[in-house]
Amino acid sequence: MALSGKCVCGAVSYAISADKHDFGACHCSMCRRWSGGVFFGMAVKPEEISFKGADNLTTYKSSEWAERAFCSKCGANMYYRVTAPGPYNGTYHMGAGTLDEYGDLEMTGQLYIDIKPKGYSFANKTKNMTQAEVEAMFSGS
Repeated sequence: MALSGKCVCGAVSYAISADKHDFGACHCSMCRRWSGGVFFGMAVKPEEISFKGADNLTTYKSSEWAERAFCSKCGANMYYRVTAPGPYNGTYHMGAGTLDEYGDLEMTGQLYIDIKPKGYSFANKTKNMTQAEVEAMFSGS
């Protein structure tokens, strides 16, 4: 199933060429502030995605290893992208809420599980990674 998505106003849209089957949840404090709750994201390699209206994206360097992008027209959060050298460099983590349809996507992983707020939990059995594991993976160390 081809996946596509857009921001709230439609000034930024995208199409994903690769077949995707899963997305994950990030519980870090930055993602919670950025998304207003848990961030549901789908990893997409740079060569698997094309954007229309990319000139309407504004990026913010949110850490030593990533940047976040939002639509400059409506303010909708679109993705965070790994900027650190290493095997994940350039990988987009598209906000699953920006998808036109979820299709059969399944949540398979959770990041920063050790700092997840205690007020909620998901019933799915997922791969869980701690803060130290995630930061080592994305920072290239």
